[in-house]
Amino acid sequence: MQVTVPQSRVHGDAQVPPSKSYTHRAILAAGYSEGALVRRPLKSADTQETMGVVEAFGGDVAVVENTLEIDGFAGAPEAPPDVIDCGNSGTTMRLATGAAALVDGGTVLTGDVSLRSRPQAPLLDAIEQLGARARSTRGNGQAPLVVEGPVEGGSVTIPGDVSSQFVSALLMAGAVTAEGVDIELSTELKSAPYVDITLELLDDFGVTATETETGYRVAGGQTYEPPEGEYAVPGDFSSASYLLAAGALAGDPEVEVRGVYPSAQGDSAILDVLEAMGADLDWHRDDGRAVVRRSELSGTTVDVGDTPDLLPTIAALGAAADGTTEIVNAEHVRYKETDRVSAMAEELAKMGAAVEEKRDALIVHGGESDLEGAAVEGLGDHRVVMALAVAALVAEGETTITGAEDVDVSFPGFFDTLYELGVSVSRE
Repeated sequence: MQVTVPQSRVHGDAQVPPSKSYTHRAILAAGYSEGALVRRPLKSADTQETMGVVEAFGGDVAVVENTLEIDGFAGAPEAPPDVIDCGNSGTTMRLATGAAALVDGGTVLTGDVSLRSRPQAPLLDAIEQLGARARSTRGNGQAPLVVEGPVEGGSVTIPGDVSSQFVSALLMAGAVTAEGVDIELSTELKSAPYVDITLELLDDFGVTATETETGYRVAGGQTYEPPEGEYAVPGDFSSASYLLAAGALAGDPEVEVRGVYPSAQGDSAILDVLEAMGADLDWHRDDGRAVVRRSELSGTTVDVGDTPDLLPTIAALGAAADGTTEIVNAEHVRYKETDRVSAMAEELAKMGAAVEEKRDALIVHGGESDLEGAAVEGLGDHRVVMALAVAALVAEGETTITGAEDVDVSFPGFFDTLYELGVSVSRE
């Protein structure tokens, strides 16, 4: 699908969608339980893949209005009857690989072309350290993957600078092993707030896991059981970042973003980034509202070591700001749905941005940029699509984005929301 976004002013209020990160974890946590309700889940292509994982392991997922009714496999996943296809969802694959280590039998996991290029070797190695067999069919640490369990728990050493999802997968699975799992990190943990999300969600499901001096520990023999048998998914700060950025660039008079309550989500840092750039912003934490107005932004330096999903948004802001914006500690952002560092550099350049790409950084010279509408590509990445749409709001003329349907991964109603905020979006 192609979407054309004209230079626009935006106004009004918008509700952020539920968190993709929390929804993934909640679906699988409910799968690990005997059964639970997940209220206000994000219904997207990625989370649909995680629902399929629960069913592949012997559970059942029913969608009833805005609730998932999940009959779980009670900590004992069955050998799947077929290959598990995780689509484009890296979170699904990593969390499912952890669950597969519990299966008394074999599990094969694969995904689309993009997912089959993403690194999985550290997680496979950790599972082997626990006594199971785990390998890449091509011997390159990438899917398709074959996992043969079961594991009983134990200690593992794993790098923390590839993906925090490896840690989350081991913690979630480790809670239902006999011995539990001790995780020692051999390198600094990147994207640490995503592990904080996992710890918060585990606690909400009655499971205790803790951070240690060298990593993390989860005791075995635990049971997943949320209070009253249900869990409600919070709003998503990653998705909110595009709406907040739109308000800062084009809010006239203002944009109110609802559903942004304080939580463990690292991407709430977008509020700090906007303030550092000079945005006129008020965050009403208690009622989950942020109000932002069109502002004269200045470049800044942002470390995205813990917030890789914010790089596209910050790059778009930087292209419209005065001065230079440096997005640093970003090498791990190259291993997402696409290489987001290169993707944003290439696509913003098509719009007239002066961009400098380094191995672990993206430098956007906003003061040297003169954004104009252009034909750009989403490159199969939902976050790239939405960030380009934000940049289009302040680019002279019209910007046409190819592959715009990929927003369905995390924010299915994104372009509808832009339309409601006053943007004359057209689709073909």
